[in-house]
Amino acid sequence: MTDDTDPTDPIERTPGRGRTPDAREIEPRAPEEFGLTQVWWGDGKGKTTAALGMAVRAAGHGYRVHLLQFMKGGASSVEDVRGEYNAIATIPGISYENTGNYGWHGFLDGSDDDEHEAKAKGGLERAREVVDAAGEADLTGPLDLEGDPEEGVHMLILDEILYAANRELIDPEDVLDLLERKPDDLELVLTGGHERPEYVLEAAALVTNVRKEKHPIDAGQRARKGTEY
Repeated sequence: MTDDTDPTDPIERTPGRGRTPDAREIEPRAPEEFGLTQVWWGDGKGKTTAALGMAVRAAGHGYRVHLLQFMKGGASSVEDVRGEYNAIATIPGISYENTGNYGWHGFLDGSDDDEHEAKAKGGLERAREVVDAAGEADLTGPLDLEGDPEEGVHMLILDEILYAANRELIDPEDVLDLLERKPDDLELVLTGGHERPEYVLEAAALVTNVRKEKHPIDAGQRARKGTEY
């Protein structure tokens, strides 16, 4: 079989050669350029959604991903099932944990604020364990897609950790410590919070402010299955 492509064609010089790629079987692989810290904050919808999109993308390349959620322990406005958990269960290479308490801190929804703080601090300790485990693993090579997070992950998403810090459930300095102890090849993604997290901005390589212009919740719309959970 001969290669009849034209090397002078700019489309042929692109990685995808202008073609729609076919899906491939997911096999354990190692990323070549992971190691950045990302921060996704703001008052707009989409921070967790963006992080989950990256998780799926990374897992599709055969990289090991772990999602650790703070603050999202459920509420009366959502059912006791999340679409992302069902999807994650079918995708090799992604795992998740939820360390949130029922309700939302400070919202007078019947939940105990002390319990919110205890769960958030427990999530912080768990985040340290996973970060330190990544430091002991060889992240330059493939990892077992079904392995425990303690065996190392290529990408760690700490969802709503910045919101927990905004609510003073955990110390922002402890969040910064996670960035400082992060191994060089671990991609660390922090999300959450409506307040600008000044304490991590200098250490982060990517900072995105997700701004709200309009949201149906302001008109009384409750969380919807398939978009919010």
